[in-house]
Order: sequence, then C-alpha cells, then structure tokens
Amino acid sequence: MDQIKHSHVQVRGVKLHVAEIGTGPKVVVFLHGFPEIWYSWRYQMIAVAAAGYRAIAIDCRGYGLSDHSPEPHKTTFNDFADDVVALLDSLSISKAFLVGKDAGVIPAYMIAAASPERVAGIITMGVPFMLPGPMSLQILDKLPKGFYILRWQEPGRAEADFGRFDVKTVIRKIYILFSGSELQVASDDQEIMDLADPSTPLPPWFSEEDLSVYAGLYENSGFRTALQVPYRSFGNDFEITDPKITAPALLIMGEKDYVLKFPGMEDFIRSGEVKNFMPNLEIKFMAEGNHFVQEQLPEEVNQLIISFFNKISI
Repeated sequence: MDQIKHSHVQVRGVKLHVAEIGTGPKVVVFLHGFPEIWYSWRYQMIAVAAAGYRAIAIDCRGYGLSDHSPEPHKTTFNDFADDVVALLDSLSISKAFLVGKDAGVIPAYMIAAASPERVAGIITMGVPFMLPGPMSLQILDKLPKGFYILRWQEPGRAEADFGRFDVKTVIRKIYILFSGSELQVASDDQEIMDLADPSTPLPPWFSEEDLSVYAGLYENSGFRTALQVPYRSFGNDFEITDPKITAPALLIMGEKDYVLKFPGMEDFIRSGEVKNFMPNLEIKFMAEGNHFVQEQLPEEVNQLIISFFNKISI
C-alpha cells in the first residue's frame, strides 16, 4: 500500500483526491460505488501496476478526501462522468480503460456511451448496463417500498437513520448487509440500519483495519454527496437517444450478489438482452462472489481484469 501515491487534482471547480500507482503507457481508471472509496480498489491497483499498467483510483467528488460540489444537493451522475473526462484531460491521457463497481459503473457507462474515443475497454462489477433516467426508474419502480435505495431517496431519512450511529458503525452495518444475497427491505416500523444484526461479524475478507480506513475517509466527507449520488440522482436523465457502448466490455457478477434479486435483473443479464446495449460484452459469473467481488475474491478478479485488458491494443 505504501507504493500508492496520493495527490489532489483540480477539475471542474473541485479538487479530486487521486490515488495512483504504476507508470505503464496503458491507464486504468477505477470508479467506486457506495459505501466504497478509492481504497476499495487497493488489490486491483497493485496487481494491474505490477502487470505494466498505470492505475488511478479517485474518490468521487463529495466522497472521502475529494471536495464536495459548492451545492452538494445538486450533484449528479453527470458531474461524476464529466469529472473523469476532465481528469483524463488534466493528466494528458487521451484514452483509458475504465473499471467500475456498484454505482461507479454508471459514470463508466456514461463516458463509454458519450465519449467512446476516450475508452479503450470497460469492466464493470455488480450492476449491468444502466443509465440514469427512465431506465433506472423503471427498475426501481419494481422494487419493494422498504428497499434501501427507495428509503435513502427520501430527503432526511437516511441522514436520521445513519445519525443514530458513528460513521464506523454505519459502514460496518452496510458492508454486512450488502454482503448478503437477499434484498435489504425494511418493514414500516424499521429503518435500514436496523436490518443489520449487531452480533454479525464483518465478512472474513474485510478486516477491522479496512473498516477503519473507510471510516476515516467517510468521517472526512460525511454522507451528503454519497446519498445524493447515487440514490437521489437516478431520475436525472442521461440525454443520449439509443445509447450503445461499442468498446470491448466485461461484466463480472457474483452468483450471490443481491443485485441479481432485482426484478428482471438476472434475466436481463443471462438472456443476453444486456448485449443490445453493449454488443461487445463478455459476462463472467463468479460462483461464490457477492456484491464486493473485488475485495472478497481479489486474486480471481485481478486475473480477469489483467487478462481481459491484455487482449486489447490501444
């Protein structure tokens, strides 16, 4: 971990925290979801750097050590996508490989659809092709009303729920909940944090030291932007008609990922319907994988990333 260098880069009016390792001519940019952060990619960064790539992971604006927008409640997925393109410009990188996980897949898909000349290849984990706007809203409309995404979309509700605990406890509870294979649905007399049994230990692949790193970063940023993007930004339309991603693409899904329980989600992937939007997509299911495959099964995921990108010439 000591080899990873940290800096701040000014883009679009905010300073983004940038973690970086490796000096190869091919660049891989890693985009996190929630409750993740640049550190979620620690294993992948070191592995791809050792394989000859330059690895860059950011804290998205409003997360960790990156600045919030001047008006955090107006932040959207467009900001996240535009920040990445602006970062590439600032670092004089004309084309990069993108790797996204959870909500981090959405800006990756947006960039690949809107600026294909900037994307050499794309790997996503945990969420298949999805863009903000009608497509996302159709999926969310089918979910139970107590599902965590719908609850956290309500202004103030997650803030009050999280506010009962310290930041470390919030991250602990979310990691435990999101590591399961079932949807996280609260009853009318529950909040989402109540679903996590206090006696449940952390997953064996996520240490107390890891939790402390996450907690420290989220103590710095709080959850203002993290609740705005993704949860309160799914309705912001991505204004590209008939979006398609033509770059070489790989989707990695854990067989035990709760996202597969979204209504219609597993069929969307397994039937190949997702390839209507990503015609050059390969799909890999990991039998024991959960929603955090890159941390849970790092060696296997690292091999998938490196072998896939090694096949692509820029």
